[in-house]
Amino acid sequence: MGRAYQNKKVDMAKTAGAKTKVYSKYGREIYVCAKSGGVDPSGNLSLRRLIEKAKKDQVPAHVIKNALDKAAGSGGEDFASARYEGFGPNNCMMIVDCLTDNNNRTFKDVRQCFNKNASKLAGPGAVAHMFDHQAVFAFKGDDEDVVLEALMMADVDVSDIESLDGMITVFAPHTEFNHVKTALTEAFSDIVFEMDDISYEPQNLTELTGDDVEMFEALLAALNDCDDVQNVYHSADL
Repeated sequence: MGRAYQNKKVDMAKTAGAKTKVYSKYGREIYVCAKSGGVDPSGNLSLRRLIEKAKKDQVPAHVIKNALDKAAGSGGEDFASARYEGFGPNNCMMIVDCLTDNNNRTFKDVRQCFNKNASKLAGPGAVAHMFDHQAVFAFKGDDEDVVLEALMMADVDVSDIESLDGMITVFAPHTEFNHVKTALTEAFSDIVFEMDDISYEPQNLTELTGDDVEMFEALLAALNDCDDVQNVYHSADL
């Protein structure tokens, strides 16, 4: 398992010039989540987590509100989830999650990203079984035993806890996200999460060196430029 929270999930575009794209992707994801599970965050825990994440990434309040208002109305756009699996440079494993209103367009765009960067798409299930669907929390600290005790006292199901370079990472089943976050927040009032998200963590890492690193980064950049791509998970160790 990884010590992988820093780079195994490729977040939405980070550069200042890509803010509009970030807002658009969050708006689409919030809309779909609210449309399927309800617009009230207190009753839709996935929506609540997503809104908290959007705020942490400095998505403006009006973008969130517009997405919720749109979901509450009748009609609206019809987005569907699409997942693509494949192999990047040196056969590192990759999962690409999308929200799309045109599957043919999205498949063509994603395939083009892979083909142009020494990579290849594979069939459904080709690599997903080599990832664990996990809630991942990372925060500063060095005493994992204290953290484990606090979580055990709260009767939280934890998969693993790692401590490295002054950072503690807690892995738990993705269904335990809210339970873990509540337990950690109540046990450590001053906790600041470097990461609190649901991710796909690779069971094994693939080391990339030399030209493979450059090609891999070009592939990530190309995928990030695709409007329909929401998240990318990978096993590359740079």
